[in-house]
Amino acid sequence: MTTASRLVLARKRRGLTVTRLAQVAGLTPRRLSDFENGRAVPSPPSLEAIATALEFPPSFFSAEEVAELTVDSVSFRALSKMTASQRDIALSSGRLARVLQDWIGAHFRLPAPDIPSLTSFSRLGSDEEQIPHPGEAAGTDCPAEEAAALVRARWGLGNAPIPNVVHQLEAHGVRVFSLSRDCAEVDAFSFWDRGIPFVLLSTEKTAERGRFDAAHELGHLVLHGEEQMPHGPQAEAEAHRFAAAFLMPHADVLAYAPRGASTSWILQAKRRWKVAAMALAHRLHELGLTTEWQYRTHCVELGRLGYRKAEPRSGVARETSQVLGKVFTALRNEGTRPVDVARELHLHPADLNDLFFGLIVTAQDGGGQRRGTDERPRLSVVR
Repeated sequence: MTTASRLVLARKRRGLTVTRLAQVAGLTPRRLSDFENGRAVPSPPSLEAIATALEFPPSFFSAEEVAELTVDSVSFRALSKMTASQRDIALSSGRLARVLQDWIGAHFRLPAPDIPSLTSFSRLGSDEEQIPHPGEAAGTDCPAEEAAALVRARWGLGNAPIPNVVHQLEAHGVRVFSLSRDCAEVDAFSFWDRGIPFVLLSTEKTAERGRFDAAHELGHLVLHGEEQMPHGPQAEAEAHRFAAAFLMPHADVLAYAPRGASTSWILQAKRRWKVAAMALAHRLHELGLTTEWQYRTHCVELGRLGYRKAEPRSGVARETSQVLGKVFTALRNEGTRPVDVARELHLHPADLNDLFFGLIVTAQDGGGQRRGTDERPRLSVVR
């Protein structure tokens, strides 16, 4: 029996319209629409043609339903500028991440979520004018700033720089997956699913940008963790301020940074917090350590040096999932190959790898020998 919703999921994962998929599969758009809406069941040849066109195993289309993930439930930024195809690919990746999480959760014990709900610290809808936009100095009297300090205190981080943001999130129960390169325009997004927080990150950005995006999504989970996440400039400004305060606590910045710092100082000091040079320049300004003129001078000079979209000679390693790496190590030790997991989930290994930060390098053939034990390993994350 074909699961109609899986036809839609697979098509959107590939970023195809009904018309385009119908052309590739040799069907009429109306017939394909009937299949997707459950008004008709595809014949074996038609299903084979659809599976081939979408590069999904035929078994994918007869597996159980996959819960919908709506635009309103995730933290998309710049939603109005996103193409429908990019949005659909990202949402479909999120749905597959939930399927993968369910499988991992059934086989391993993962850290329980420890994300405080500080939605009362969000000023959306009450006093929006007080939320600083990027490029505006507003000092430390900001609810998002206070929320970041509370999360740091709860997690015992003090004011020290954070060595690895992704590992911190995972240690506190956030499930972190990577976004497909097929939706390179999407930086990151987050959502809650049955009490479990998810973050999906692009691997196409700089390592520093990836750290900031991870902290930004943590801000959404903490400040906007309602059933329907708010969208728009104010929500993004709050998450942006949270991320800056989480990565660069004001006490640490004030203790370390001189007033009126030079651009060359920024290029040296950004290594301390592992942030982009532009992000540090902005942080100095919002904490009142540089004037408006100095901030704009930094932006011009950093842009001229190539720091607007890149971090030349960075030296910061891209952060990836510690949990997923441990999962595959444990599976490998018991003789389970990535291709076995992909087969059980009715996916191709390439789609699994898209969610795993490319951690699956090759599918090793172990000769069919498995370790003689039924006991599944348990995971713990090193903080």
